Amino acid sequence: MDSSNDVALVSSEMEKFLCELLLDSSQPISERFRALFSLRNLKGPAPRDALILATRDTSNLLAHEAAFALGQMQELEAIPALASVLNDLSLHPIVRHEAAEALGAIGSEGNVPLLKNSLDSDPAEEVRETCELALQRIQHLKDAGNTDELATTEISPFKSVDPAVPATSCTSVQQLREILLDEDKGMHERYAALFALRNDGGNEAVAAIIDSLSSKSALLRHEVAYVLGQLQDKVASAALSNILKDVKEHPMVRHEAAEALGSIADDRSVALLEEFTADPEPLVSQSCEVALSMLEFERSGKSFEFLFMPTPTVH
Repeated sequence: MDSSNDVALVSSEMEKFLCELLLDSSQPISERFRALFSLRNLKGPAPRDALILATRDTSNLLAHEAAFALGQMQELEAIPALASVLNDLSLHPIVRHEAAEALGAIGSEGNVPLLKNSLDSDPAEEVRETCELALQRIQHLKDAGNTDELATTEISPFKSVDPAVPATSCTSVQQLREILLDEDKGMHERYAALFALRNDGGNEAVAAIIDSLSSKSALLRHEVAYVLGQLQDKVASAALSNILKDVKEHPMVRHEAAEALGSIADDRSVALLEEFTADPEPLVSQSCEVALSMLEFERSGKSFEFLFMPTPTVH
């Protein structure tokens, strides 16, 4: 048999295995996440359709991560399914939020009416704020067009499609800090400052990001925790630990804090993650379980994904 056919056959079998594992609710959540992270590195209808089905999973954590993956993949053909998720008020706000963010990440102008509708009608503030961000991202893409500016601003050093382009007009970390902490500023402006501070990555920038964990917006707090996970700075460990331990905090913020602690991975963070695998909120307990599993693979020198691919961005 031709060796290229062997490769195609193996690839097809692996793809089928990953799709089935992703959608098998009897499997451990960490194994299903391994399948998800592998599938988001593949192209074609089977991975896309499996991820679309996963946006309706009973695990809100898995469902929201599947929506996030479709946005990061910028899957145009997933738009109708993401719109359906966004409009389904029976779904958890974290899943609707991620569908809105994915529609913004895909960036199609046709998504504007969908996002405007939810901006006006969704009962959850975090979803409305996400729609606002997504609309402004699409407008930015339209304004930039196919210019060099677009090519420059769309490249993230963390290989993520961010909900807002990092601020470029401010060069001072102090200026960016003031914008990020200003409750009167718009969400898009604060997000732009956040990503600019992340890209700076210096001690002052990280301190400003940590201070913004006290912001009023749960959406912003959750993005701040996500960014601290990207930075993997142990200085953030205590603040993230306090968020994870705060049962009154929004579950989407606690979930991001858990995943960020898994990225930081000092001994105290790991002990806390082990403790909160028993948290009554599934978004939190499952996040701790996934974070610990990812860390175990990393420490053993193995890839968390079934396919050897670049490390995924987790949301």
